[in-house]
Amino acid sequence: MAPTGSPSIRPVVASPPVPKPLRKAVFPAAGLGTRFLPATKAQPKEMLPLVDKPIIQYVVEEAVASGLTSIIIVTGRGKNAIEDHFDVSYELERLLESRGKTDLLEQVRAISTINVSYVRQGEQLGLGHAVLMARDLVGDEPFAVMLGDDIIDSAVPCMKQMISVFEKHGGPVIAVQQVPKSEISAYGVIDGVPEGDSGRVYRLRDMVEKPKAEDAPSDLAIIGRYILTPDIFEMLETTPRDKNGEIQLTNGLRALKEKRALYGYRFDGVRHDAGNKLGFLKATVEFALKRPDLGAPFRAYLKSLDL
Repeated sequence: MAPTGSPSIRPVVASPPVPKPLRKAVFPAAGLGTRFLPATKAQPKEMLPLVDKPIIQYVVEEAVASGLTSIIIVTGRGKNAIEDHFDVSYELERLLESRGKTDLLEQVRAISTINVSYVRQGEQLGLGHAVLMARDLVGDEPFAVMLGDDIIDSAVPCMKQMISVFEKHGGPVIAVQQVPKSEISAYGVIDGVPEGDSGRVYRLRDMVEKPKAEDAPSDLAIIGRYILTPDIFEMLETTPRDKNGEIQLTNGLRALKEKRALYGYRFDGVRHDAGNKLGFLKATVEFALKRPDLGAPFRAYLKSLDL
């Protein structure tokens, strides 16, 4: 016991490490888009227009609006249109300028000012493999993974919401959404316990890939937004391939869970699965109705249909 009058000695409690700022986002975009054949026979699925923007642009804009400054797109054969889209088009800019189409000119120039890098995935060997291909460009810092066919409409960008969770908890964050049990077998599903009092954050105990409805640990499905730490690369390098010869990101995350805390975040927003035909059509209608220049006449047209 310390002598009377002397200051008591308190144990030093280490503060949790402050995560490095999030700057980079990886976009896996090497898939063949077979769900949309024959439209995707000669053009990337990511370039299919949702109203008047390719679907990948919506997600890239979400990343930029969330404060991310470096976009890394994992491409493959036949994906040159993606690179051309985010490149400067001097001829088009001169044409728009000469015709006084300043609004379109600003939109075109805004696309080409985004800092975009590319890496090629020679074979499509799963989402985990696509993430692994970005390792050299990501380096030793946290990064986001954003799937280009998951369009999330929200007042605050979904990734920005997730960054707040990451900065508070310091561990990888996975976006989740409640889905009906009848649809749960199409998703990866989390087993988690609530963390904090927001009702939206869960500390993960496990993840199950496409379980039967009766075996699903929850109704919280994994959606195409992740914030990952660079130690995921080591996990993916040693993750066994599945029966299709692919490296699954979920399996890498399950291995990472044994070394650090992982969190699920039930984001605030509406998600559109533009990776299938019905979801793409629904998203087209929703976004068209939100447009100031299209909403009113398009709504009138829909009401006029004899459905």
